[in-house]
Amino acid sequence: MAEDISIESYLAQGGVLTNPSNVPSRYRAELMKLMATFVDSELAGAAGFADIINQGPGIKERIAAAKIVLEKTDNADRVLKIMGEFGANEDKYANHHPWTARLDRDADIGTSRSEQDMRLAVFNYPLDGWADAVVMNLLMGRAVAVQMAEFSMVSYQPLAEAFRAIAPIEARHAELAEEGVTKLLETADKAALQASVDYWWPRVAASFGSASSEKAETLKAMGLRKTANADLKARWEAETRAILDNLGLTAG
Repeated sequence: MAEDISIESYLAQGGVLTNPSNVPSRYRAELMKLMATFVDSELAGAAGFADIINQGPGIKERIAAAKIVLEKTDNADRVLKIMGEFGANEDKYANHHPWTARLDRDADIGTSRSEQDMRLAVFNYPLDGWADAVVMNLLMGRAVAVQMAEFSMVSYQPLAEAFRAIAPIEARHAELAEEGVTKLLETADKAALQASVDYWWPRVAASFGSASSEKAETLKAMGLRKTANADLKARWEAETRAILDNLGLTAG
């Protein structure tokens, strides 16, 4: 980086940072939040889905579910290793919060999260059986695909590379969920599947955050975001609505 340019200007112009030694403290704080949100969400998502594996209707479904749990945990570990370079305790991290903890099904916490557990709010809600879990995985899988495209361009190069490696894995999870819903529609109660869509749609939508985030411009200047929350959410809505329409289901 040229000495006569500020870190903000450097990042705003598309510059990248490559290791903890050249990361300013304010940038580091926001970078750690981004990574913690991803890691906590992956661990909580994997933990919730793990409880559903044995409810799969067949061996193939259970193998697919188990693979998703394994890969989400591995994705979390990939990013956690980067957090470890900034001083996070990798050995204790996996056990620092009860990842299986969930709220009541009818709870409504909007976008709120705690400082101790940075999982997206959607991962605080319980799954209600196999079909409900597959529907949730479809809706959230599509949201993750949109978010991965965004995060694959972050200005901390090691993290951007990690997200680019993770993106196709998460995309496959959404594809498996779509295949699962398609199969369920052959035998399951369509009204029950629609009820799951209605339940999860607003909760997944909330994962994109506020449309008027006060931090948006700061994060853009740091190169940690490029696209507004509202635009990311609109992309998810359009893509996911098209998939649901094709399945004969209605978006929330």
